[in-house]
Amino acid sequence: MNDRTSGPDRAEHEELARLLPAPAERDLPPGRYLHHKDTLMRQIDHDGDRATAAPRPRPRLLRPALLLPAAGAALGAVLLTTLAVTDQDSAPAPSAAGTRSGATAPRGAAVLLDRIASVAAKSDAATVTDDQFVYVRTLQAEQEGEYGGPMKLTKPVEREVWMTQKARPVINEGLIHQDGRYFPITVGVPDGETPVGYPAGLNRPTYNWLASLPTDPDVLLRRLATEITRDQDTRQTPAKDRDPAQDAFDAIGELLQETVMPPRTAAALYKAAAKIPGVSVDADVVDAAGRHGIGVARDNTRPGWRTAWIFDPATLEYLGEQSSLIRDTDMGKKGALISRSAVMERAVVDALREKPSTKA
Repeated sequence: MNDRTSGPDRAEHEELARLLPAPAERDLPPGRYLHHKDTLMRQIDHDGDRATAAPRPRPRLLRPALLLPAAGAALGAVLLTTLAVTDQDSAPAPSAAGTRSGATAPRGAAVLLDRIASVAAKSDAATVTDDQFVYVRTLQAEQEGEYGGPMKLTKPVEREVWMTQKARPVINEGLIHQDGRYFPITVGVPDGETPVGYPAGLNRPTYNWLASLPTDPDVLLRRLATEITRDQDTRQTPAKDRDPAQDAFDAIGELLQETVMPPRTAAALYKAAAKIPGVSVDADVVDAAGRHGIGVARDNTRPGWRTAWIFDPATLEYLGEQSSLIRDTDMGKKGALISRSAVMERAVVDALREKPSTKA
């Protein structure tokens, strides 16, 4: 699962690189989409027949309840529900290899992630200053209903965020625009306590902080493990709620979403993900915009759901994320969708509420 390939492994990687197209147009005719997907999946299945032993587990991030809108009861309730559910995302048990791709998945995921990393490394870098903001427009679909009762996935709604790029500790971290309203993103603390600003870091990843991360995947995983453990220790997370492999997968998944990612860092993150045990491939996953893609997924066995990062089968561009239940739970029946997202636009802008289309 590393970059040092030779003999048959090198030939297989070169063949996969040959079969996959270079980045092309976004909207593909159905026939061309199926061609790209089938070609890639055949190569992944073939490569997976040579599955090797998975590396040892590595530490994982627990999403902190730090970013809470200061206004808006409706959105606040949605965010609190999301954070509460995420607290259950602390699976101590090691994850199985995956339910859709069988025993070939670990090797196939490594091959796919290696190719994704190669493509990501060739994307354009940005220059971002402390006084700018990262703008990301997404579509989000989440479960709604009474917990323990009937729940269903909402229709996708548009969400825009502006995240400050200041390196120093800040309390006001950005702005959300959703459902026609704007909500400040601030550091959340219990009533009566004074908020303490958060510097750029794993819980507030700015472009320049991301660019500062090590690009060797093994070193990067160790750095993430250190950051994750420090966060868990600060919040006194019990040992039973720490799962190194799942923590690492979730941490990387969080970093892929509402950020603008430096190319070298993106490539390193994908190569690091290839070293996480239990990561597998889903042949066909759909994001919140209805776009079909190939999923890099992992089962979180304690809460009983599977999260897949979704990539365009032709360009290998990150599209979004999907989570679904892998067994019957209080959230629904096995196979039920619990969330979907789709990244529609990313940019660097000079002010809150500024959009790429309005930037001079």
